[in-house]
Amino acid sequence: MNKIAAIDNKPLKMRWVMISFAFVATVLNYVDRLAFNYLSAEGALRHLIPDDSFGYISTAFFIAYMLSNGFSGFLIDRLGTRLGYTIYMCFWTTASLLHALARLPLHFGIARFFLGIGEAGNWPAAIKLTGEWFPSSERATASGIFNSGAAVGAVIAPPLIAYLGTNYNWETAFIIIGCLGYLWVFIFWFTYYTPQKSSSATKEPSIPVKKLLRSRFVLTLVLSKIFMDPVWYFISFWIGRYLVDVYGWQLAKIGIYAMIPFIAADAGNILGGLFTQLIIKKGVPVPKARKIAVGLFGAMTAGSLILGPFIIYNPFIALVILAIAGFGYAAYTANTMAFPADVVPQRATASVWGLASVGSGLGGALFQSLSGITVEKLSGKYGYSTAYNSVFIGYGILALLALLVILFLMGPLVKDKTM
Repeated sequence: MNKIAAIDNKPLKMRWVMISFAFVATVLNYVDRLAFNYLSAEGALRHLIPDDSFGYISTAFFIAYMLSNGFSGFLIDRLGTRLGYTIYMCFWTTASLLHALARLPLHFGIARFFLGIGEAGNWPAAIKLTGEWFPSSERATASGIFNSGAAVGAVIAPPLIAYLGTNYNWETAFIIIGCLGYLWVFIFWFTYYTPQKSSSATKEPSIPVKKLLRSRFVLTLVLSKIFMDPVWYFISFWIGRYLVDVYGWQLAKIGIYAMIPFIAADAGNILGGLFTQLIIKKGVPVPKARKIAVGLFGAMTAGSLILGPFIIYNPFIALVILAIAGFGYAAYTANTMAFPADVVPQRATASVWGLASVGSGLGGALFQSLSGITVEKLSGKYGYSTAYNSVFIGYGILALLALLVILFLMGPLVKDKTM
C-alpha cells in the first residue's frame, strides 16, 4: 500500500476498509436512534409516552441535532477525522446508555437531546472521511455505502429491539444496544489514518463560517435539507406507531415486517451511487450526472408519498409505499452527500455538511412536532388512517420542495474558486 499516492490519481486500496468504519458507525447510529421509537410503540413505554409527547421528545432530539450540526463539522475539520469521529461516537454511545435511567417523558427528552448532540457528528465525519479517501468519480458510491448504514441499522433495529423488548425489560435493551459503540471506538482509534495528500490539505487555514454562509451552494443545500430529511425521519421514527395505531400490530410482528422500507433504502443507497457512477462513465459530466440522479430519485420520493394514500388499503401496500419512498430518499441522499467535495475545498467538507445538517435538524424538530400534533388531533376526529394519510401527503410535498430547490436554485455543482 502506498500511503502517499494521490487519491484523485490512484485510489488507495485501504479506502474500502476506511469506508467500512463509517458504515458500521452509521449502523450503530441508527440502532441507538431507533431503539426508543420501537420500545415506546407498544408495551410498557407506550402507556408512558402518548403521541404528542412522542413528537415533543423527538423534537428534543432534533433541536440538539440542529444545534450540534452548527459546530460539529467545524470541530471535525479542526480536530481531524480520527479524533473528531472518536469523540462523537463516545458521546452518543454514552447518551444512548442514559435512556435506561429515564422514568418520565422529561427524562427521555433529556436523554434524546444528548443523543442528538452526539449523533450529529456522524455524517460530517463520514463525509470528511470519504473526501480524504475517494476520488470524485467514486464519492457518490462511497457515500451510498456508508449512508446505507442508516438503512441497515433501521433493518436491524426492529427485530433486535423486538427480541430484547420481548425477552428482557426495556432498560436492559437500552444498555445492550448502547454498549456496542465503545468497541467501534477501540478498533477505529488504532486503525484510522489520513492519507498524506489529505493530511496536507487539512493543515490549510479553515474557511470562516460567514464566508461559507454567503455561498449560494451552502444556503440552498441547507434549505433543501430542511424539507427533505424530515421525510426519512418520519419513516424511521413513526413506522412502528403507524403500524400499531392503524393496523393494531404488536411489537413482535413489527419486528418482522418494519424492516421492508429500510431494506429498500439500503438498496437505494448503493444503486443511487452506482447509477451516477455509471452515467459518469458514459460521458455525462459529473455536475449534470449528480442533478439527473437527484431529480429522478427525489421525484420518486415525493410521488410515492403524495399518491400513496390513495391506494393504501392494507398494511402491506403501506409498507411498499414507504419502501419506494425510502429507496428514493436514500438514492437521492447518496448523491447529495457527494456535493460538498465537488464544490468546496476538502478542508471545508465536514463544515459544509455540518451547516447543511442544521437544516436537517431544524426540519426534523419542526415537522416531528407537527406530525405528533397532527396525528393526535386528526386521529381523535377522523381516525388514525386519515391522520396518517394526511401526514404522508405533507411529507411528499416537502420532498418536492427540496427537489425544486436543488434543481432550480442551487446552481452548477462545480468547484467554488472563491474559497
